[in-house]
Amino acid sequence: MPSLRRPTSASILVSLLFLFLSVLLRPTLADGVTPEEAKQLRDEVREMFYHAFNGYMDHAFPLDELKPQSCGGEDSLGGYALTLIDALDTLALLGDRERFAASVEWISKNLQFDINKTVSVFETTIRVLGGLLSAHLIASDYATGMRIPTYDNQLLNLAEDLGRRLLPAFDTPSGIPFGSVNLRHGVDEHESKITSTAGGGTLTLEFGVLSRLTNDPIFEQVTKNAVRGLWAQRSKLNLVGAHINVFTGEWTQKDAGIGTSIDSFYEYLLKAYLLFGDEEYLYIFQEAYAAAMQYLYNDPWYVEVNMDSAAVVWPLFNSLQAFWPGLQVLAGDIDPAIRTHTAFFSVWKRYGFTPEGFNLATVSVQHGQRSYPLRPELMESTYWLYKATRDPKYLDAGRDMVASLQHSARCACGYCHIADVEFHKQEDHMESFFLAETVKYLWLLFDLAVGPDNLVDNGPYKYIFSTEGHLLPATPEISLVQEHCSYFGAYCNTSNIRQDVLDVATNHRDNLYGRVGTALSNSRYSDSTPVSGFIKGICPGLTHGQKFGISYISPSHRAHEDDSRNQAEQTNAESHSIVIVQSQNSDYSPSENKNYHEKLVELHERKQTSDPPKI
Repeated sequence: MPSLRRPTSASILVSLLFLFLSVLLRPTLADGVTPEEAKQLRDEVREMFYHAFNGYMDHAFPLDELKPQSCGGEDSLGGYALTLIDALDTLALLGDRERFAASVEWISKNLQFDINKTVSVFETTIRVLGGLLSAHLIASDYATGMRIPTYDNQLLNLAEDLGRRLLPAFDTPSGIPFGSVNLRHGVDEHESKITSTAGGGTLTLEFGVLSRLTNDPIFEQVTKNAVRGLWAQRSKLNLVGAHINVFTGEWTQKDAGIGTSIDSFYEYLLKAYLLFGDEEYLYIFQEAYAAAMQYLYNDPWYVEVNMDSAAVVWPLFNSLQAFWPGLQVLAGDIDPAIRTHTAFFSVWKRYGFTPEGFNLATVSVQHGQRSYPLRPELMESTYWLYKATRDPKYLDAGRDMVASLQHSARCACGYCHIADVEFHKQEDHMESFFLAETVKYLWLLFDLAVGPDNLVDNGPYKYIFSTEGHLLPATPEISLVQEHCSYFGAYCNTSNIRQDVLDVATNHRDNLYGRVGTALSNSRYSDSTPVSGFIKGICPGLTHGQKFGISYISPSHRAHEDDSRNQAEQTNAESHSIVIVQSQNSDYSPSENKNYHEKLVELHERKQTSDPPKI
């Protein structure tokens, strides 16, 4: 049985120093990716998508997810063709008009949510609700180039129905939702009152878009109240824990971090501001981000600490942390993002994948966290850093990721979970997010290198990616930039400030979406000292607390210990161990997928006869 003794601060620093030295001593073995190779890699990733997608459609549809080793299927969420819904906007991104239209038509005619199933509010929101909304916004808009002539808002109607079935979860004293809800009967009387911070705070994008498309504010209101409820229970250090009681507001797990159970809470604070222009989300993000960088950041790694005292709880890199450098790109904090990505990618190089947990003190895979379930977070950050810097090392990183997936995760009908990153043992499961995110970010990375000709980088709108990788466009209907900036001007002191603030805010949002600039930092309306991070204030008006008349401090907080702590030595880190893997040749041929609509209908009818779908 492994020892449960937690390492001392001194041992952590020694381990971090070891990792830092390994970076300096590690030779660079990879040659740079040439433009021609980038095109080949883009095409190879496209083939990877179709290998997995066709495997799902041939062997698992209409069940939720594919079992890629045994070429079967399983219902893992609600029994409503989850993988197909999750993959819709990837089909559109790849320009596959035939399969996108046929899939939208099948879902429109066959999907319904009046089923006696208890589902995760978080997973159902980000995978199903987000997938339906993203596909609706693409299928209904001529500007996307993927408009379906016969489409008549069927996906939006389904999304609204699903959203209303999730609403009972928010009926709690704190406003923080239950973790699960029955789609027909609401919340079970025995449902757990404990939920994760990410589960309660990662719903704002999907529900907010739903409100703006249906003109019903209830969806946006309940998710904003959930964020407020979580933030009200933050510690005096502006840290949040991992799990909370939705009735009492008491934290049941006080470990603060940027990974498991908390990660996308931070992500949606910034992205809700970028998409909706709601300054309240920006304010909370500034405070939360500053606290994370002060108490969780041990350059270039992040640790988990007690939310009250900032004492280190676990010196652990977990794979969900890998989204953070990408979020920092959106926030304009590039330098630490580069260093942290280098450290995180060193773990990938060491094993060929990132394990669920990597112990920074023992410099080894954490016991019980040896798997790699095809997670996309490192690919996501690699794409954003390449977009911001155009540094070719991120193409090299992407090439290594493709090679690892092709060499060790590819199996008969799709891509398998890796049960153990040290031995590359495969497991017979493929999460729907492999098609929604993992291959999507890899494809976008190499398409950007070739010269982008896709909906995201060269389309009619700027897009925010949901935490599931779904494309949410900043259309006037959704973003309301003009109204937002006039609202800023309403409480600024200068009488002629409104148009100036509009220009500044618009430039600011442009910088956050694309290559990072410094328009705000040079604006005369920026505070001389930012509240936190690198996002400056818009104008010297009322403080957030003055404006809303609230401080967000829960009256139930007990006195905390002194919040001062010794700063850890800052170290750069990257492992010296390298896994060298080879990719397989692409064997995808578009001709194999003709008459897709007929095939889809035939396949569904055949499976209805043998095993009726549970929808």
